[in-house]
Amino acid sequence: MLEYNLQFFADNGDKTEEPTSKKLDDARSEGQVAKSREIGNCLGLFVFFLVLRFMAGSIGGKFLNVFEVMYSAIPRVTVYPRGEMPAREMNILFRSGIYNIVMIVLPIMIIGYVVAFVGDLVQVKWKPTAKPLKPKFSKIDPTKGFKRIFSPNSIVELLKSLLKIGLIAIICYGYIRDKVFLIFNLYDLPLMQSVSLIGNTIIDLGIRISAVYIVLAAADFGYQKWKFHKDMMMSKQEVKDEYKNSEGDPQVKGQIKAKMREASRRRMMQQLPQADVVITNPTHYAVAIKYEPSKKDAPYVLAKGEGYLAQKIKEVAKESGIEIVENKPVARMLYHNVEIGEAVPPELYQAVAEILAFVYHLQGKI
Repeated sequence: MLEYNLQFFADNGDKTEEPTSKKLDDARSEGQVAKSREIGNCLGLFVFFLVLRFMAGSIGGKFLNVFEVMYSAIPRVTVYPRGEMPAREMNILFRSGIYNIVMIVLPIMIIGYVVAFVGDLVQVKWKPTAKPLKPKFSKIDPTKGFKRIFSPNSIVELLKSLLKIGLIAIICYGYIRDKVFLIFNLYDLPLMQSVSLIGNTIIDLGIRISAVYIVLAAADFGYQKWKFHKDMMMSKQEVKDEYKNSEGDPQVKGQIKAKMREASRRRMMQQLPQADVVITNPTHYAVAIKYEPSKKDAPYVLAKGEGYLAQKIKEVAKESGIEIVENKPVARMLYHNVEIGEAVPPELYQAVAEILAFVYHLQGKI
């Protein structure tokens, strides 16, 4: 005797099925998408330092102009001989300086924001939803919060952060090591040359860090796509439940179809006494034909049936006085090729016409 483990054939809840389009759409509406936050951050950072590289001279000149205007205005608003600056004038001067600085930096910040937004848009396409903003009490549950902190996803995020910090530290060390001599001699350089050196060092270092950050972000995006697909996988039972919810219970649908077939059958049997002739196989098929020149140009099938239904059609035909003609090929072709209410196809015109002529002759109509 062989022993079989029936659990092998059972659905044990393993997520082995590909996610359905409905589940992906539902997840999208809930704000769950395969998205890496690092993509937008790294692109925004890279473009920010790249813009600084090409516009540093212009931006630096504007900053110097702002400070020059502010410092030149100090003697004008200072009260002599005490050397005090009135609060009103000081407030106006300070706000003017802040405004000018913001207007200098604002275009760069807007460019960085637009690039970061486009980076997110490329990943998830445009389909905004406000559901992630709705408050959920589960988010403030300390038990679930503790589980999230020590979840595998949190460990992966921690490892990613440590990797980023380590790579940034290596890049900074390698770059500054080559310029340590210049940095230690900043006090011996003129002011503008020192400012230029510091600015170039920061910008070059930022571009290098951003470039490495882009590589890490691309790897993270691949990981997020893989993780999202894995999280969306479904068990066989989930697929069945989703099908039931979207399409309806198969048993209920079967019952509905059975009732519809029964109603159609009753209507067919009610119309059967109007037929001109019933063509039979003689035992397997029965097809009732009606010819109404005012309604259709050709004879049409009024009713048809197989097996038990064919017998019922013949019984009703006998009770209604309808002629029953045995013609196996014609009955079989009509049953398999013509639906109820459809006209007889041209290739069967002659055969059906001969049968109708025979019936009309028996009835004395011709």
